[in-house]
Amino acid sequence: MNAAIKRRAFLAASALLAASTRFPAFAASKVAASEEHERRARGLIAQMSLAEKLGQMTQLAGGRQKALNSRIDDAALDRVRQGRVGSYLHVAGAEPLARLQRVAVEESRLGIPLLFAMDVVHGYRTIMPVPLGMAASFDPELARRAARVAAVEASVSGLHWTFAPMIDIARDARWGRVVEGAGEDPYLGSRMAEAQILGFQTDDLANKDVLLACAKHFGAYGAADGGRDYDRADISNETLHEVYLPPFQAAIAAGSGSFMTAFNELNGVPTTGNADLVRSLLRDQWGYQGLVVSDWNAILELVAHGAASDPVEAAALALRAGVDMDMTSETYADHLEKALAADQTLLPLVDEAVSRILHAKAGLGLFDDPFRFGEAEREKLVLGSQEHRAVAREAATRSIVLLRNEGKFLPLRSDARIALIGALADDASSTIGSWRARGQMDESITLRAALESRTVTYAPGVSPRDPDTSGIAAAVEAARNADVVLLVMGEDFDHSGEARSRSDIGLPGPQKELVDAIRATGKPIVAILMNGRPLALEEVLDGIPAVLETWFLGNESGPAIADVLFGEVSPAGRLPMGMPRRIGQVPQYYAHPPTGRPANPDLSKDSARYHDADIGPLFPFGHGLSYAEFRYSDLSVVPQGKGGSLAWKIAATVTNTSARDAEEVVQLYIRAPLAGLARPVKELRGFARLAIPAGDARRVTFTLDPEHFAVWRGGWQILPGSVEIMVGASSEDIRLHGRLENPEARAVGPGEIAGAARLTTVTVA
Repeated sequence: MNAAIKRRAFLAASALLAASTRFPAFAASKVAASEEHERRARGLIAQMSLAEKLGQMTQLAGGRQKALNSRIDDAALDRVRQGRVGSYLHVAGAEPLARLQRVAVEESRLGIPLLFAMDVVHGYRTIMPVPLGMAASFDPELARRAARVAAVEASVSGLHWTFAPMIDIARDARWGRVVEGAGEDPYLGSRMAEAQILGFQTDDLANKDVLLACAKHFGAYGAADGGRDYDRADISNETLHEVYLPPFQAAIAAGSGSFMTAFNELNGVPTTGNADLVRSLLRDQWGYQGLVVSDWNAILELVAHGAASDPVEAAALALRAGVDMDMTSETYADHLEKALAADQTLLPLVDEAVSRILHAKAGLGLFDDPFRFGEAEREKLVLGSQEHRAVAREAATRSIVLLRNEGKFLPLRSDARIALIGALADDASSTIGSWRARGQMDESITLRAALESRTVTYAPGVSPRDPDTSGIAAAVEAARNADVVLLVMGEDFDHSGEARSRSDIGLPGPQKELVDAIRATGKPIVAILMNGRPLALEEVLDGIPAVLETWFLGNESGPAIADVLFGEVSPAGRLPMGMPRRIGQVPQYYAHPPTGRPANPDLSKDSARYHDADIGPLFPFGHGLSYAEFRYSDLSVVPQGKGGSLAWKIAATVTNTSARDAEEVVQLYIRAPLAGLARPVKELRGFARLAIPAGDARRVTFTLDPEHFAVWRGGWQILPGSVEIMVGASSEDIRLHGRLENPEARAVGPGEIAGAARLTTVTVA
């Protein structure tokens, strides 16, 4: 069938108003379903065979993560012609995807375009800091711009959809996937979720260079037992709603075009088959009607969970739960027809799923122009452009956290003789992390390369992966002949990520032996950490005066670190996840409820602490130092309005008392104790990263309303009481204290956002 005939057939189908499910709109999305989209969905569903419907609900791997498009052979093309696939992942490239799309729209019976997807997590070709590092910037606008770069590069390469952002809250650093999220705090996680979604999608999917976002992994994937990937999560409803779900509510408010269910089970029910969580909470209560996709093979894995006896039952279970698209397992394609034969009540659910998939395609404009994504000539110019590298440089610099700087050891003198020690200092592959999309290690600048113009002697010493310690002698010799040692340590990129949970989050390999040997030289040391998770390093860092946390910073890693080391930039990153002293302390988090016997430094007192470790983390959530000093003053807490318009303006003055321009991250915490309840000792409810010139001051104002203090009790409830206000530079460095009285007592409406998901307005004067 030629293209003109195909178009006439499609328009005729669109005119049909045969009985089918109503084409749903994105709840709270800026991308509303149009009448035209609805007519298209109805018409197409009316014409589809069951096999074609199941095809739309099937996503296949078009290649492997490192061999994209490698599975698009003649058999795959025949399947496209038959309408038995709706989406491909592990594909990319403007020209190959245009060819594949042409088969779908010109050679299949109904001409429905395909969705092309990839894990574009922190960059496509231009690689930004890993998400945990980006969260350390405490700069959502920067995260939005970084996601925007990724969307431009991915969309010009023919992609429509990314499986990002990962917005799981994580409080156990043993979990390898902490590298992909924003850390331990639901308020910070909510703001980073919104920012990335807006960066990928803009405020309208009809805009140029957009990428459909996917909020993942819905449920409580980050709460897995023991930090073991894919393992169960057993948590209370209060913890679920107050800690793990807020970023997903924020994602809906930001208009996320899709959601992904988690691999694991929550309180005994695997998420991919959890109708109470997906269909009831996400769909019915929150009103979200966007596309929901399973994770890789997760529908079939319902059998391994024991929740389904066979693939037929697994297909029915996932469909009833509200999962629209099956990623790679082909359980819908191969087994749902048999389930439908046994239970015809499933058929309307199939039509609902297909309509949501068609809506996603229509929202992206693929029915109007199936080839609007992918421009081969522009692809050559855009990928890795200087403009995009500039964003990567800024993101890398702003994500660095100065953890320790005793005696103002940093910044370094420009004429210092330096010994650069550690294999990670010259590991270009690790700079780009584990989810690297089309990133190329040879396009990354390592710290060694960035320091080539300076007086530097490099010695790798030891590797995180190799037990060989023969390089320690040369490293010691280099240290002895230097004024200062830059000792680079941590993980390589493959120590963290999916299926990379670790029982020991100390230094892997023989790195501790190297640290001990260099420390024995007596030379001053700057420890430069490269890692995808907080590491337990109290003993390792003992006696080291300066410590930088640099994560995996992407293509511009080396220059960004050098800028901070030599004072070209004053660091202002903050920890999005506290660093434990020892592995036995995890999971740990700052927003813990108090106990009847709070931790006491006096070991003779029975209290909630370990006897063999100091109280609290080595470096707490929100911690980060500067080369400048800041004074906090003049806290005011002023009520505004009353009744439904009640709010409080909380303002503080922050003054840069030093002689250099710098940035400060001002953090607002609350504590809202309630009768009969043990509420967290602190909860983040606002932050602002401020640029303050030397000697100058800024007045920062946060606006809170009663919904910010709501608690979950079978629903969001606002209860009256006194709320403590804390403003400071970290969760443990509180500079100002205040209090407000909340007279409200009411339930929060189903359409309102409460708790950590709720945005706090910030103004700066």
